[in-house]
Amino acid sequence: MAEQASFADTTVHLDVKDYYGKTLQKTSDLKSNVCVAPAGPLPKLILQALRKVHPDVTDRYFGCGLAVPECLEGCRILDLGCGSGRDCYILSQLVGEAGHVTGIDMTEDQLEVARKHVDFHMKEFGYQKPNVTFVQGYIEALTEAGLEKNSFDIIISNCVVNLSPDKKKVLAEAYNVLKDGGEFFFSDMYSNGRQTEDIKNNKVLWGEGFGGALWYKDLLQLAEEVGFRPPRLVKANNISVDNKEIQAILGDFKFVAATYRLFKVPKGSAKPCKAIYNGNTRGVEDSLHFDCQYTFKANQATEIDGELASVLTHSRYAQAFTFQPPGSSCEPCQLKPKAGSWDPFELAVQLQKPSAGSATGGCCSTRS
Repeated sequence: MAEQASFADTTVHLDVKDYYGKTLQKTSDLKSNVCVAPAGPLPKLILQALRKVHPDVTDRYFGCGLAVPECLEGCRILDLGCGSGRDCYILSQLVGEAGHVTGIDMTEDQLEVARKHVDFHMKEFGYQKPNVTFVQGYIEALTEAGLEKNSFDIIISNCVVNLSPDKKKVLAEAYNVLKDGGEFFFSDMYSNGRQTEDIKNNKVLWGEGFGGALWYKDLLQLAEEVGFRPPRLVKANNISVDNKEIQAILGDFKFVAATYRLFKVPKGSAKPCKAIYNGNTRGVEDSLHFDCQYTFKANQATEIDGELASVLTHSRYAQAFTFQPPGSSCEPCQLKPKAGSWDPFELAVQLQKPSAGSATGGCCSTRS
């Protein structure tokens, strides 16, 4: 446990604990609009689940996006930096009583709120026994916190990776505890360049997420280094800074809240093909928005490249699709999507347009 103790002794971790345990008591205490407003309506299934979460839990929500993917029934999910447990309790309803959700956080004050309301939520959901567990620990040391390797189907995180001083370690630990075919689905803050030391050393800016925000291009490199397939950009939304003092320190840096998918699947093991979405996933029966380039309509074939074919065929999404070789006949058929930008800043601009925002939404706060 010596390594885990050393994490607790780092200045960044102590500052973040203090900020989220004492300084911030509710969402309105944030000094910026990191919890950005929705760019589109919440999916009905998630909105229904959110309404059943205790107000004490939602009042201490500090996320920057909607970190809830699809195809969740019966899954084992880990929430990195779960805080007061809002997303855990949403996911608890979506995985069902046969699934399980584990939340890990280093801030005991936050975990006290999450644990206090376990019985309330299980009664509210009609479960015979809890399917949620909360663990005190560090997202850079998951196995040291008692989490087993290759044990989770999905990992989520909501505006927490940016609070860690060692992003590569976070990604590596996530990779280790994911099962083969598993997914890391997370919303986080990113900058349009590498931060200056003045920004990194500012306690308030780090607590608000700006100081530790990655240059989005660095995420691509770090993900590859630890073994993940290339990140797939799902949503993005610009973050504006209304606080003049904070803006003065940030200068010309710009920030975006973005949601990415990272998959732990074999490399180079699939060929281009046609994918037909079966429409059998709860809550998204008509269409499945997979990333910023692909929205699959039910019972329509879409041409996909080998990279995406590898992800879909080796992950839990295999049950949601039927695959055909390229060139095979299929009716009806959907045109191959146009190549889009994987730049979250460009995507955020596209989603701000009325025609785009209403169709695809954005990385957003889900405060009701």
